[in-house]
Amino acid sequence: MSSLVLQELPAIEAVPAAAWNALVGDDHPFLRHEFLHALEASGSVSPATGWVPRHLTLWQGERLVGAMPHYLKHHSFGEYVFDWSWADAWERAGGRYYPKGLTAIPYTPAPGPRLALAEGIDPLAAREALAMAWEGRGEGVASELSSWHLLFAEEAEVAAWQAARPGLLARHGVQFQWRDAGYGDFEGFLAAMTSKRRKAIRRERRLVADQGLTLHRLEGEEIDAAALEHFFRCYEITYLERGRHGYLNPDFFRRLRATMPESLLLVQARLEGRPVAAALCLQGARTLYGRYWGSEVMADCLHFEACYYQGIEHCLARGLTLFDPGTQGEHKLARGFAPRLLTSLHHIADPRLRDAVARFCAEERAQIRAYCAAATQALPFRA
Repeated sequence: MSSLVLQELPAIEAVPAAAWNALVGDDHPFLRHEFLHALEASGSVSPATGWVPRHLTLWQGERLVGAMPHYLKHHSFGEYVFDWSWADAWERAGGRYYPKGLTAIPYTPAPGPRLALAEGIDPLAAREALAMAWEGRGEGVASELSSWHLLFAEEAEVAAWQAARPGLLARHGVQFQWRDAGYGDFEGFLAAMTSKRRKAIRRERRLVADQGLTLHRLEGEEIDAAALEHFFRCYEITYLERGRHGYLNPDFFRRLRATMPESLLLVQARLEGRPVAAALCLQGARTLYGRYWGSEVMADCLHFEACYYQGIEHCLARGLTLFDPGTQGEHKLARGFAPRLLTSLHHIADPRLRDAVARFCAEERAQIRAYCAAATQALPFRA
């Protein structure tokens, strides 16, 4: 078998979609060629936005056998594992933190695979070849990167990287996710909760209906151009309330609708038949991913209904076993979303910065683990 050859590619379109997708599973729409291409072709990911594509690929002859999204970053926006304090401290000390290497899905804090390999490829040999990219070895790869960061990878992949590169620093974080425990339907889900929380959720849902709002779930081809345009107006409102525009532009969402409609679920709230709020999710074979939300109206509990309860109902109706509603939010606990401990990995080139970051991560890990344990105890399910 021929040896693995590493190539850095400046755009996802340099790889045929069929070859890339052949390596990617069916439960992670964010790793698909169509999603990554929509980011780049729309300009949402580009040197102008601080994301420079340098996708890492492994080849045997002309056959693509390994693929991993990778970017050179000139800031830390859109990552959701925050290292601004590391950058600030290092640059005040006279160092240069940017550009850094990043393996993640832009603007998407959804756990999933980051390295896709063809069957029969030795994972250890693949990781050894890929590490050349951020360790500054080999021809045609980026050099002089201050660091490399692996964000929101699956637990098994994190463990494999730690075994291959014990020097990688581990940092913990927490997300809240819903899992189907054999509930059957939404009433079965509520039945597993304490009486107090069961009544509270029913009251929240009644309150939405009492305001005259109706909820509608649109999938795939049911999402027409008008529905997508309305969704984007709502999405922008969420960001404009904080004084800025969203990371993603209309062309990005149009491309998703054109190239991977089967992965889209749009939850639309209507008032007197007119859409007034929307939440756009992506879905895989087993998982629903809640991602983008916005509303033109102020309505009590509408966010909970559109972004959480409708998603749970959809999972139960479609046989999806996991619902990842997005990052942060302790309010998810009371609605049945359990804490999940996540681990990011970090290669820091300079030993002085590495030692400081290692101490920081060790202290933070202890706090995060304690928080995760306490959050688990706060779940509203009956003992």
